[in-house]
Amino acid sequence: MTDNNFEPKILVFCCHYCAYASADLAGSMRLQYPAGVRIIRTPCTGRLETEYYMKAIENGADGVLIAGCLEGGCHFIDGNLFAKRRANAVRDMLEECGIEKERLRMVNVSAAGAVNLVQFIFEMVDTVKQLGPNPIKALAVGSKQ
Repeated sequence: MTDNNFEPKILVFCCHYCAYASADLAGSMRLQYPAGVRIIRTPCTGRLETEYYMKAIENGADGVLIAGCLEGGCHFIDGNLFAKRRANAVRDMLEECGIEKERLRMVNVSAAGAVNLVQFIFEMVDTVKQLGPNPIKALAVGSKQ
């Protein structure tokens, strides 16, 4: 779907120590990303269960980006590795439900990686724009009629 007016709603779960610090740095550097992106600070991406990601999609997010520490650099040792495994499991679940697995992605960003984080956000927005709106939204609208 290629609707030029479609502005996706993307949730970005950022770990406090690296990715959120990177998002903060992006603000200080006046780097901008689309208005439909919402950043959520988490203590560690490894603390987020699969339900967080599934609920985000279920509640209408067009895409979910998980931004954790660099591999080997997690402040909680293996938190980002747990998050990566969970993200892959959720991608499989989404596919089984008939939802494109590309709507969920995990990236690793250092605290000084503001430019990288903004680039990942734009890549996610572009991917979701190509996919179109979350198909669950259409089902919800159809059921209200």
